[in-house]
Amino acid sequence: MAVTRPLAQLNDTSPRVPVRRARLTLFEDEPLRLECGVELGPITVAVESWGPPDPERAVLICHALTGDAHAARHGPDDRPGWWDVYVGPGRALDTNRYWVICTNVLGGVAGTTGPGSPGPTGEPWGLAFPLVTVRDMVRVQEAALRALGVERLLLTAGGSLGGMQALEWAALFPDRVRAVAAIGATDRLSAMGIGLNAVQREALLLGLKHDDPVGGMRTARMLAMLSYRSAIHFATRFGRTVQPGCDLLQADYGPRFAIESYLRYQGDKLAARFNAWSYLTLSRAMDLFDLWAGREPGRGIQAEVHLAAISTDWLFEPADIARLADLIRQGGGRADFTLIESPLGHDAFLIDHPDIAAWLARAVRSAERRQAVSALP
Repeated sequence: MAVTRPLAQLNDTSPRVPVRRARLTLFEDEPLRLECGVELGPITVAVESWGPPDPERAVLICHALTGDAHAARHGPDDRPGWWDVYVGPGRALDTNRYWVICTNVLGGVAGTTGPGSPGPTGEPWGLAFPLVTVRDMVRVQEAALRALGVERLLLTAGGSLGGMQALEWAALFPDRVRAVAAIGATDRLSAMGIGLNAVQREALLLGLKHDDPVGGMRTARMLAMLSYRSAIHFATRFGRTVQPGCDLLQADYGPRFAIESYLRYQGDKLAARFNAWSYLTLSRAMDLFDLWAGREPGRGIQAEVHLAAISTDWLFEPADIARLADLIRQGGGRADFTLIESPLGHDAFLIDHPDIAAWLARAVRSAERRQAVSALP
């Protein structure tokens, strides 16, 4: 396994200098056997990192369905990251103290092997890309971290699909991670979540069938956005506001209300940077995730598990997340549950919120204390 195509160094004065953006080539000598039975290799993984490169203080953050490895800016001129509000100097995941790492997941679109990558014929894999699970994603992450010299994580953290990955780390590599912080995620997706994903995939497949992948992506994203926010948020932000200059009685079926235009905008924005193949792959991985598949429920988790729920999240309901905390405690593990009050729904974990910042900071400091105790003679 080797680092290839480094794009920019993180810190020239650092005793160990990783790349702050890089692609790793993994599984060259021996392919990865996916849970579906298919062997895949070599696998390219996009990685970004922030902070002093200390393997003893490494924090892995995992992205959600349409995220990527770019969790935070690397400087004032860099584009925004999806977790800028929590990753950086003096923030909850303080890059003055920790080596924060994020990888683009297997099956994604931003530099890691996925359906848009060249397949055996040299053309993109497309719909022929093998089925991927969260467990497969975590195995690839673990290989990437070993290539970077990280043997044990102080913390792994994420929300939604990222939270599923963080939880899988604790179960798959129980002696490799000291603490987990998962928000808006539980041990398996609900029937409602699976149903919503199924409708999104129908839209994507129809778009591909009719040579309109952008239209399929737009429709899928519009539906997804309704599940990511709460009814109270949409009522407060949009209500029944009509678009300026719009005639409600005109004959076509174009957008009339502000909420319609907002959803179309979000759909078009995602279609410009994501592809339908990866959306299909990753949404199915969410459906299939079962933390306890092949394991005794609640047992075998050695890491401290910090779980948080958003009060208005109906995609990952607070009661289900609280139930997971209880299950881990009943199995002899350490788990706590925090309810974050917010009207924003599921996506609140991506937005600046003082209670989420405090929860994340507590999780990583708790992991530090545990590390210090374990180092005592």
